[in-house]
Amino acid sequence: MATQLINEMLGNILHAISQNLLIPVIIGLLLFMVYAVITLGSLIYEYYHRNRINVKQIEGMVLSISNPGTPERIAQVVEASDISRSHKNSIIDLTNSSKIGIESREALAKKLIENEEIKVAKKLEKTDIVTRLGPTLGLMGTLIPMGPGLAALGGGDIQGLANAIIIAFDTTVVGLAAGGIAYVISKIRRRWYEEDLSNLETLMESVLEVMKNAPKI
Repeated sequence: MATQLINEMLGNILHAISQNLLIPVIIGLLLFMVYAVITLGSLIYEYYHRNRINVKQIEGMVLSISNPGTPERIAQVVEASDISRSHKNSIIDLTNSSKIGIESREALAKKLIENEEIKVAKKLEKTDIVTRLGPTLGLMGTLIPMGPGLAALGGGDIQGLANAIIIAFDTTVVGLAAGGIAYVISKIRRRWYEEDLSNLETLMESVLEVMKNAPKI
């Protein structure tokens, strides 16, 4: 008797918790969907305003940096390029470190690249979160109303069951849609940013080579 009472009490607690989660889940799904749509718009804007740098351009920059290889020339080449402002600042910061040792300079270059990688990770983490949590909240929104829906069916309330199923399907669709949009955005941006970081690393190595061969600049 006591065991049955405890089980019933725990069941009531779990039911109350799950039902109270429905509204936060729906709100979360709506926020995720709004964020996904807004971010999709920003992705389209970024696509049309993104500076695309091919291998030939990077090759030309490396040659220009190496000849004659002075800090002024490096800064001039970098400023005239189409790389991002943040990457330009990183290369110029490395160029201005000519007074420190070679190993320290290489460590600085590594740190500057890591800082850019951290910026990329921060920019991608929001859409990555939506990618993972969108379907999860959608599944929660599917399961939570099914309990009352089945209880309504047991009581002969077909309308109550229909309402529960509608909520369940709607939350599933919204969760999958938000997660799918966020996944596509993360995938595209990750490819862009990996290409940008690869270009930055190449230019950094070129600057390090020039400064190594001419430490007095």
